[in-house]
Amino acid sequence: MYLTPEIKKELFKKHGKSENDTGSTEGQIALFTHRINYLTGHLKKNQKDFNTERSLVKMVGKRRNLLNYLMKKDVLRYRAIVKELGLRK
Repeated sequence: MYLTPEIKKELFKKHGKSENDTGSTEGQIALFTHRINYLTGHLKKNQKDFNTERSLVKMVGKRRNLLNYLMKKDVLRYRAIVKELGLRK
């Protein structure tokens, strides 16, 4: 499985407030980014997997909504998470 509990704890520890704080916006964005990257690689191999493609589009939308929320709430935190995850070029 691509997303083990250890990977989740590491993501939340690195980007959230602690490894048990799964509700922080930064932690959720990091988790969505990890899942999006995995599904993107999967779709490069399996172009006709339309269910995964739909899930990927929904996930990107959820991450976008979280990023918009964070940008309205605190621009400095938004810029920090975007820089850490390399979302903008």
